[in-house]
Amino acid sequence: MTLDEIANKLGVSKSTVSRALSGKGRISKETSEQIKNFIKEHDGMKRIKEEEQYRTYNIGVVLPADVYYGGGAYFQNCLLGICEAASVFGYNVLITTGKMHDITELQQLVENRRVDGIVLTRSLEDDKALQYLMEMQFPTAITGTCQYKEIIQVDTDNEGAAEKMTSMLIARGFKKFALLVKDLHFSVDKKRHDGFCKALLKNGISAKNQLFYNGSIKMEFLDSIIADLIAQKVECIICGDDEVCTMIMSRLQAEGYRIPKDIAIASLYNSSNLECYSPAVTAVNVAATQMGNIAGKQLIQHLLGKSYETRAMVDYDILFRKSTN
Repeated sequence: MTLDEIANKLGVSKSTVSRALSGKGRISKETSEQIKNFIKEHDGMKRIKEEEQYRTYNIGVVLPADVYYGGGAYFQNCLLGICEAASVFGYNVLITTGKMHDITELQQLVENRRVDGIVLTRSLEDDKALQYLMEMQFPTAITGTCQYKEIIQVDTDNEGAAEKMTSMLIARGFKKFALLVKDLHFSVDKKRHDGFCKALLKNGISAKNQLFYNGSIKMEFLDSIIADLIAQKVECIICGDDEVCTMIMSRLQAEGYRIPKDIAIASLYNSSNLECYSPAVTAVNVAATQMGNIAGKQLIQHLLGKSYETRAMVDYDILFRKSTN
């Protein structure tokens, strides 16, 4: 007798049966006793699959450490989507922090058997977390892309979005740009940078004449960055994401610059924060909640031995607003 069979007979979820047997998780005493008595009466305990006895019905979600120091709208929405998927399947979500050079917390989740699978919310160049999970042959999904075929991957075309937005801005008459991204070790920033450069090349604009900032977008450097943008007569700032855009937009307006009359601004990721500015900011809109939901759903389908997709792409929209008019 399997957990599925017991759950169907009693009209409860599979995870409820698992928690009754393990003694872990929230479950009423009456339900627990009902399940145990049923198994005893049907002599099914010995025939329950060993792997199901050890299943935790938890999945781990790794959020980047820097999300706690910025807006993190993408990661919050992504996490919401994962939680929605987990709830449908009767799974819990355990959140941990991931650092570029320190995966201790992730290792503890995996090696202490706290979770059945992992969702990574950021892909990195030479990703230690992914390498470790591959070595452990641990079920994993990522919102992003990587070189490992075994990893479930859910992404959007960040390179294509950056190329399309830049080309559309060029078509509107902009020729002098500044691109500001957090870190080219982040796969998403690398793709956005590549898309920006492709658009310049296709439209016959020299990349040498454009400004590029990588990794120096911090509050203490904003004044010097903005002074440089104005001195170099940049016509349009393209920000790698909403967090960078929020910092730049706020400082520009605080300094009295008129957007877009003095300088235009756009973001390669949209969030509700950007819609609150006046003027509202031109941005690439991606359904991060949907990305998280798909990643969570496909991972759990895999864990339950059901059919699942290893690759999925989520569409994006480009929202042109008054910040680039």
